[in-house]
Amino acid sequence: MSKQNLETLFTQEVHNKYLVFNTLFSRLPYDKMTNIGTLMPFLHDKAKQGFEGGLTPKEIINSFFDRYTNIKTEKEKIDLLFRFITYIERQVVLFDSVEDAAFEKLNATNTKGTLASIIALASQHGKIEEVKEKLKNFKVRVVFTAHPTQFYPNSVLRIIQDLEACIAVNDINAIDALLQQLGKTPFINDEQPTPVQEAQSIIFYLRHVYYEAIGQLHDLIYNDILDEEEAFRSIIDLGFWPGGDRDGNPFVTAEISKKVAQELRTNILKCYYNHFKDIRRRFTFKGVIPLLDKINNRIYTNMFGLNNDLTAPELLGALAEVRDKMVSNHNSMFLDELDRFIRRVKLFGMHFASLDIRQDSSIHEAVFQAVVAKYNVSDQPYAAWSHEEKVAFLTNNDIIVNEDEFEDPLVKDTFKTIRAIKEIQTKNGEKACHRYIISNSTSSCSVLEVLAMFKFCGIEEINVDIVPLFETIEGLDTARQSMGELYNLEYYKKQLKYRSDFQTIMLGFSDGTKDGGYIKANWEIYKAKENLTAVSMENGINVVFFDGRGGPPARGGGKTHQFYASQGPSIANNEIQITIQGQTISSMYGSKPQAIFNFEQLLSAGVINDIFTDDKSLISSQERDLIEELAEVGGKKYLELKNHPLFVSYLEHKSPLKYYGKTKIGSRPSKRSTSSQLKLSDLRAIPFVGSWSQLKQNVPGFFGFGTALQSKIDEGKLEDLKDLFENSLYFKTLMQNSMMALSKTYFPLTSYMKNDPIYGEFWNILYEEQQRSINNMLLVSGQKLLMETDPISMMSVEYRENIVLPLLAIQQYALQEVEENLDENAKTVFEKMVTRSLFGNINASRNSA
Repeated sequence: MSKQNLETLFTQEVHNKYLVFNTLFSRLPYDKMTNIGTLMPFLHDKAKQGFEGGLTPKEIINSFFDRYTNIKTEKEKIDLLFRFITYIERQVVLFDSVEDAAFEKLNATNTKGTLASIIALASQHGKIEEVKEKLKNFKVRVVFTAHPTQFYPNSVLRIIQDLEACIAVNDINAIDALLQQLGKTPFINDEQPTPVQEAQSIIFYLRHVYYEAIGQLHDLIYNDILDEEEAFRSIIDLGFWPGGDRDGNPFVTAEISKKVAQELRTNILKCYYNHFKDIRRRFTFKGVIPLLDKINNRIYTNMFGLNNDLTAPELLGALAEVRDKMVSNHNSMFLDELDRFIRRVKLFGMHFASLDIRQDSSIHEAVFQAVVAKYNVSDQPYAAWSHEEKVAFLTNNDIIVNEDEFEDPLVKDTFKTIRAIKEIQTKNGEKACHRYIISNSTSSCSVLEVLAMFKFCGIEEINVDIVPLFETIEGLDTARQSMGELYNLEYYKKQLKYRSDFQTIMLGFSDGTKDGGYIKANWEIYKAKENLTAVSMENGINVVFFDGRGGPPARGGGKTHQFYASQGPSIANNEIQITIQGQTISSMYGSKPQAIFNFEQLLSAGVINDIFTDDKSLISSQERDLIEELAEVGGKKYLELKNHPLFVSYLEHKSPLKYYGKTKIGSRPSKRSTSSQLKLSDLRAIPFVGSWSQLKQNVPGFFGFGTALQSKIDEGKLEDLKDLFENSLYFKTLMQNSMMALSKTYFPLTSYMKNDPIYGEFWNILYEEQQRSINNMLLVSGQKLLMETDPISMMSVEYRENIVLPLLAIQQYALQEVEENLDENAKTVFEKMVTRSLFGNINASRNSA
């Protein structure tokens, strides 16, 4: 479809419907809400004109009140600003619902990346058999994390789902009623959610979206591509971090992990129970009904915890007996329906999604420090040992640990967690909890320490994949050496043999970008994958890469499927494994059509990468040299910024950074340390990236790129850059994702800061690089506008930014008041205003944190 036709479709299905339904806001159950609807366009125009004219937020807000209201008291003024925030929050919800309702129509013409398009392409080129072979040995694993980026409470998410359904059929009365409900529904949690509550929030999607979406995709694959009689294997797996990820979250314990595993078990049984009702309605035949009743009773009693004795193999055995009866006695009637149910059981077992355990390597080192001291292993503390001494101890010592002998609760719980893994596997099956991820892995000892913990707990058969997570630039640099050493240890070779010579390695985009900048981190991850692929192949190991990706480009997001399709033959392509979280779950995988579409995109990216590789996925030596030079220059520019004495201070005092912890959207603290002094190393990637987004500066998504391009342009290599953009899918994807980040920047919002006596010079550094990046990216790409090749996304971004502009003005106004106001009571009110404004801004951006 042409760009013009896409724009017309967006206007009809999103713009026009939003305008019509937005009129219903005048009836929202708020005092004087009609006045707010009338005043909102004036506030928007004042903000737009004021920012473009270089006014401060205080000047803009005060001018608006003077011209358009009769408000005289400060209390009335503050009250109206809070009601504006409430109004805009709900406008964003409505726009989300309208846009999501239009998803299938907007993507109906975009068949690229769907399974149907892959089959058509394979048929055209005579590669159907190759596609079949690839799907027999390839899979996608999507891992849901508990990272706090979802600013909608569960109650609002449910309203969005209902709104989406009603908007799709233009049910105006139902839409009106839902907007009335929305008006009375709070957007803020009274208390921080617990890890179990976080898990339950995501389990909702497992039950109501992924059970059907993933099941449907497997039905399609096994009916239309793979032969039905072939042994079934899952091609899309689900992973789960809430309740298992204890990295920096003191509230996740061994008991919490067991509770979440039980929640997952209970909910998959609920899915089976409801699905099995359909089977019983059809299989009303002699000799079959007693078998069905017995199965139904086992599911029911296990679902409610009356028994905990049903295993997946037992259920599959009972279903196989029913199937045999149907084939032999009843002409295989309705067999397709039974086979669909059997596939679901093979897919989800008794675990639904695999619970991953994650902990930081520094915690493990502290645990071994305690073990060495408790059992008098050495006079020297563990931290002082050489690398060789640690390896010898970890691979040869046969200590049996009793965790109750330790006083430190963290040491106790670490060993209890190891035992909990075994308990969860016994109850729910091995896939229920079979991975232990080590954040901030620095050497082979990071992996060996986890193996040793299992051994110290007396567990010899370790049915767990030990997954190192390399996330800093330094960690990425040493990753090949660390893994090469592990692969050559006889002790570790035994573990790999037990795991069929597969090694999963996780690479973190978020902390890499925070550490080295956008272009440097992405290129270092690419090279690390090449190096790890090479060292794994040399040692006969099948390596699988697990990418820790957030929503925005600064955290590895953006055009994800294109990113994977761009990785050439030098990078192992056994699986695609990614994390999704918060807003990404609700905005990209929140409904069955969206989930199916995006799962298919990931699947097709892996198939395309191997079967339909073209020259654009290959990086020539000349292109490699050019990207290397760009990465070095861009990394140096970002490092200069990161080392600027005002870098952390600017975020702390000029952004809403410190208010993230007050939003009560996640159980995990917003920074790693409890120290009152803020350090960059303590700052988590989500509030770091999110704060730049709130400022509409998005520094982690582009800073250094403009300077890198300029350096080559100055060397007379503009044509080389253009060729690189045109011929390298990797570089094109890298730059397009950065252009997405730049499209969400709006420096006029903070232009008043350029005159700040402390931060003015720093603001100008950011602004100049933003301008340099935009100009050079447009020059290299040959485009006139950012994102012009993706008109639907471009229009969506513009619309969302337009909705929240008044909210941004209010937030900046409140930040100014906090900074300048000496009255503590007034400061408290404005701090609450800043916190409240975070929600609408984040929700509108969708992938900003």
